Amino acid sequence: MRVRGLCPNDRTYTTLVDGFSQKGCMNEAYRVLKEMVDNGFRPSIVTYNALINGHCIAGKMEDARAVLEDMKEKGLAPDVVSYSTVLSGFCRSYDVDEAVRVKREMVEKGIQPDTITYSSLIQGFCEQRRTKEACDLFDEMLRVGLTPDEFTYTALINAHCVEGGLERALNLHNEMVEKGLLPDVVTYSVLINGLNKQARTREAKRLLLKLFYDESVPSDITYQTLIENCSNIEFKSVVSLIKGFCMKGMMTEADRVFDSMIEKNHKPDGTAYNVMIHGHCRGGDVRKAYSLYKEMIKSGFLLHTVTVIALVKVLHKEGMVDELSSVIDNVLRSCELSEAEQAKVLVEINHREGNMDVVLDVLAEMAKDGFLPNRRSQ
Repeated sequence: MRVRGLCPNDRTYTTLVDGFSQKGCMNEAYRVLKEMVDNGFRPSIVTYNALINGHCIAGKMEDARAVLEDMKEKGLAPDVVSYSTVLSGFCRSYDVDEAVRVKREMVEKGIQPDTITYSSLIQGFCEQRRTKEACDLFDEMLRVGLTPDEFTYTALINAHCVEGGLERALNLHNEMVEKGLLPDVVTYSVLINGLNKQARTREAKRLLLKLFYDESVPSDITYQTLIENCSNIEFKSVVSLIKGFCMKGMMTEADRVFDSMIEKNHKPDGTAYNVMIHGHCRGGDVRKAYSLYKEMIKSGFLLHTVTVIALVKVLHKEGMVDELSSVIDNVLRSCELSEAEQAKVLVEINHREGNMDVVLDVLAEMAKDGFLPNRRSQ
């Protein structure tokens, strides 16, 4: 700007302060602030709010508080954004009690908390398993005429699921839909996981199908995003759902969920393959189990020891000799430990002679001794 003969104004300086603050470059932000003051511009509430946000992002809450006090000394009254930013920062730092004190202070100053204020506090209480206090705040929020957003609902839904209050969680889900709020991938993931934990598999299935086929659900939701978001709550709701179907012998439904993952262009992981193969072995669809096994190996995953034994048993029972040999050969190639050599020889000899009971016994012993691989191949 200066090269072109242009001088920054107060808005330019504030934008720079905000940019540096969001990136965590607080020294640069304060350098710009000093230059701003030196050039005769007075920082505004927006400028100070940018600094507060920068300190909160960095987790330096004492510095954020200091900026708040500095504003007051300079004759600027902190607004709802100032207080809500500090409050949110304390919640992210797991100091919810201090966040409550900030809320009390802003109310005493005549500043009414907004949706962001309440949402931050509710999420903070939920993360600390203080669900009763979160619910009280939620009720207060409704009483003062504020509309909770999808983040508020999702935080409460997750809290109720964690504590086993599934009916309340489902009611909140229905309530948010009635109010025109679209449940996002996180909302669905926590509900699916909660339902699956209580063996309410059919309800979980309905939610999962809604996730894919209901027009009210954003079209960009995919299994991969679901799994990634579940890792911040309770890992792998989708695989848990597949496992639930397999355990109940509902392999048609398990296949549908598994196939949907592939149709959405997201590769199943090793856990999903192991669950599906074991499920089809139990269900008697040996050819499907072997087909999934070939896909799994091609994708670079290794069978879990339990799955190895289940697959070997059903292949032997069905007389699928070539397929059985392929599985055993692959398992033995994956055993690189020298200590396993004797066991490998025993498996090879007894397999060649048709002594499958011995083969299964040796494989079980190898699994117990940790000789069978259980991780992704390199």
